[in-house]
Amino acid sequence: MEIALQSQLKSWRQHLHQNPETGFEEVATSDYVARALKALGLDVHRGIGGTGLVANLTVGSGRGVIGLRADMDALNIVENAPDRPYASRTQGKMHACGHDGHMSMILGAARLLAEKKNFSGTVRFIFQPAEEHGRGAKAMMNDGLFDRYPVDAIFGAHNMPGMAAGTFATRAGGIMASEDNFVIHIKARGTHAARPHMGVDPIVIASQIVLALQTIVSRNLDPSLQAVISCTEFITDGIRNVIPSNVTIKGDTRSYTPEVQAMLATRMREISEGICHAHGAECAFEYTHEFAPTVNSPEYVDLAVSAARNIVGAENVDASVQPMMISEDFGAFLQAVPGNFIFIGNGETGKEGSTPLHNATYDFNDEILLTGARYFAEIARLALPAA
Repeated sequence: MEIALQSQLKSWRQHLHQNPETGFEEVATSDYVARALKALGLDVHRGIGGTGLVANLTVGSGRGVIGLRADMDALNIVENAPDRPYASRTQGKMHACGHDGHMSMILGAARLLAEKKNFSGTVRFIFQPAEEHGRGAKAMMNDGLFDRYPVDAIFGAHNMPGMAAGTFATRAGGIMASEDNFVIHIKARGTHAARPHMGVDPIVIASQIVLALQTIVSRNLDPSLQAVISCTEFITDGIRNVIPSNVTIKGDTRSYTPEVQAMLATRMREISEGICHAHGAECAFEYTHEFAPTVNSPEYVDLAVSAARNIVGAENVDASVQPMMISEDFGAFLQAVPGNFIFIGNGETGKEGSTPLHNATYDFNDEILLTGARYFAEIARLALPAA
């Protein structure tokens, strides 16, 4: 059975890899997943939060309900894999984060559970659009996801290059950070590059702001807490011999609590406006919340760790992994219902599956598909024990 399932998993995954679609455009992806789920005999509901879907499988008389979630969207990246037979057929788009693999693992869990029926209760297989930009989870919930299809808990996973293939890692509490975006517009007075005294130089002002922002974490944040401020874009309207009138600084911050998020926003605004005022420039500051932090529920961490240990052995499961500053839209679900998010190793550095996420040569490691499918099926068996 496992050989046949592994073949099916690879077929699903490589088809999805060949046909990537980005956020809220996953029409063909949703169609393909829905057909696969219906072929397994599941009750499928479409159009939740746009292209999202939920499939239900009920076995026995148990009243418990859990959700198993997969993300569906690809990235706007040109795949650099000329020798890959299942490379993207859509120019400029590719599954560079492994959502093709995540979908296939959840489909595999659905097949295992539909065939074995070794649980009692209801499993909801949740396929979410638009994870990459933090919009899909909210769209599904705004469309009544948990009102129409309530769950007691929800579980998700992400492949992780750099971790040994098929190993697992999770933790209680914060495992991934929030992501907030900021834009700082500086309006000054441009002038000839040879006559700087005639203007107000926004490049000098912006440079001071970039450096000053780096003091917030080191001087305003309790050292026992975590945060990152990254300025990632520096845009001017100047040319080689013209000091510009405008500079825009863009970037993001990462943290784990609303209190730290609020402090970062306040201090960044104060510093930006203060430096601009000191130099006679105008400042417009924008700060938006994009991703919620992913905070695992302790009781479901224990369940997830037990499931992973049952599949790969205790020596291959880290139950207290260091939190990471990456962000995941799954965090929005965990603000509404309890649950757990876990990492599954895609391949150690230097081995198959170790290419970083969001890289043009990245590929999901098909050798971990069966492990992931069995893990999710085991979650259902433990969370919804048969009588």
